[in-house]
Amino acid sequence: MDGDSVRTWGWVGFAAQVVFVVSWLIAPAWQGSDYDSLKHSISDMYAQTAPDGWFLVVVLTLCGLATVLFALLAVRPALRGGGRRATVGAVLLALSIYGVGDLFSPFERENCRLADTGCTGSDQTANLGGKLDNLLSTLGILLFVAAAFVLASAMRRTPGWPGWAWPARCVGIIFAVLLVALALAESAGLGGLVERLLAGFGSIAIGALAWRIARRPAARTLGARAAVNS
Repeated sequence: MDGDSVRTWGWVGFAAQVVFVVSWLIAPAWQGSDYDSLKHSISDMYAQTAPDGWFLVVVLTLCGLATVLFALLAVRPALRGGGRRATVGAVLLALSIYGVGDLFSPFERENCRLADTGCTGSDQTANLGGKLDNLLSTLGILLFVAAAFVLASAMRRTPGWPGWAWPARCVGIIFAVLLVALALAESAGLGGLVERLLAGFGSIAIGALAWRIARRPAARTLGARAAVNS
């Protein structure tokens, strides 16, 4: 794949992260007074009983698709110097909660919102959508952590990318810490807040990677500059 295509998919990946974050930041505006962003999850906002839940379903699905394509068509070729690690890392990112996890949003709609009167945690996951949301979210988060470390290894072996290896590892470490914090926050009624920190942090990390790929000069441009300088 040529450099222009890689950069184009880099911009697609960057835009997807911006739209993803903006969508769940504005969605609480029409959830009603019983919905609490500090307490309730993002998934609650597109549950079967959520007001205008279709909005997040459509947006998250498109963002998930864009992230999958970004991972496979931009990350993988950009880090091809890392060999098989680049392929594995890109696939893990595509399969993560930001890729396939969001892409499958239409099939992950919980039975009800915890903000709804009488809805309990077990009620939420009583349907197939709730069960899939739990499964794909948990698996997707773990895959994202793995992707961060594998991509860090690929970056260390790719010319022009070694300086990104340590930050990528830090992303994996911080994400894992936030995951533990999320489990603790649930009992304190702050699960919604920490989940949003988790979602936002991951998107910022992917967005930074996408920005780096999108802004990277084309190989032919670098070659032309080198020829002029020589």
